[in-house]
Amino acid sequence: MILEMKVPSPGESITEVEIAEWLVADGDYVEKDQAIAEVDSDKATLELPAEASGTITLKAEEGDAVAVGAIVCLIDTSAAKPEGGEAPKKEAKKEEAPKKEEQKPVATKSKTYATGTASPAAKKVLAEKGIDASSVSGTGKDGRITKEDAIKAVPSMGTPTGGNRGTTRSKMSMLRRKVAERLVEAKNTTAMLTTFNEVNMTPIFELRKQYKEDFKAKHGVSLGFMSFFSLAVVRALKMYPAVNSMIDGKEMLTYDFVDISIAVSGPKGLMVPVIRNAENLTFRGVESEVKRLALRARDGQITVDEMTGGTFTITNGGVFGSMLSTPIINPPQSGILGMHNIIQRPIAVDGKVEIHPMMYVALSYDHRIIDGKESVGFLVAVKEALENPEELLMDNNVKKALEM
Repeated sequence: MILEMKVPSPGESITEVEIAEWLVADGDYVEKDQAIAEVDSDKATLELPAEASGTITLKAEEGDAVAVGAIVCLIDTSAAKPEGGEAPKKEAKKEEAPKKEEQKPVATKSKTYATGTASPAAKKVLAEKGIDASSVSGTGKDGRITKEDAIKAVPSMGTPTGGNRGTTRSKMSMLRRKVAERLVEAKNTTAMLTTFNEVNMTPIFELRKQYKEDFKAKHGVSLGFMSFFSLAVVRALKMYPAVNSMIDGKEMLTYDFVDISIAVSGPKGLMVPVIRNAENLTFRGVESEVKRLALRARDGQITVDEMTGGTFTITNGGVFGSMLSTPIINPPQSGILGMHNIIQRPIAVDGKVEIHPMMYVALSYDHRIIDGKESVGFLVAVKEALENPEELLMDNNVKKALEM
């Protein structure tokens, strides 16, 4: 029996995928549920499992764009499993040596000019410029280098000779191309503006120093910065609901819930999984969800549904050492908060200079529906919560808030 394997739908609104890599070769025997290919959609890279055991015939090439529901391979389920146990795995591709007619000599030397004897005046000028007479083309009789030739001669600026100047060309994955399209779309279709502020992280440092070990021992997750920032954002969005909105045609759609997208770097590029209903989560809840989503993104197990939606985004360039940036809005959202690295800096406190761990924060927003007053007020509200977390995020009961 010949089984036709078709491309399953990886998620709503996705009409085609791209064959990123075949994990088996044409004619291999495959086992049911064995991963036979990696396919790229515009939201994620997914594995395609075999629907039955048998000999496989490939119907698409790597790099092909295939419509959802189209046939990508055939499996002959009547074929017997070869002796020797495991199904053969795809061998690594070997680069074929170029054919003789394709092999062309590579020029390795610079262009050679006609050379002659430099006149005494020309020698003096060339010596002052540090130019070798053999590199100058003379215009005098029999190629003689004149004073004018020497004056016009330009010293070499380091013409490459023998160094590696190769280039590598590789096809961008469908996911990377989609991210690029969305970034350009955000820049071209929104009135994006960024406002900045700075946060004194000392109160959070002190809380983490005091409670992080007990918190991890009890809940199995670390007490990181993301829970503080997420809950500070939840509070600020309640105060400034326009930031938790989007434009839908001629209408402004405001959410009464907070789904926070968190930008994480995965093996296939930028991933933006969503923490659902963050307004209902505790510190433990946020940290547990961040850890779960980050591990799934890192292992390539994140699903399209887990990256769909989101009403506001938080991105942390600080983990890579970024001091300051202007994050790009994640359409159709209207706001994104950028975190940055924490640096010990001198600041004025009650008229005295003190050293504190400081972080710059940035809010990029769509000025079409968010005014300057709301954007600045939102970022100030985030700053206030982070600098006074015990009162504004923990209701003056730290142990209860951390479920200790």
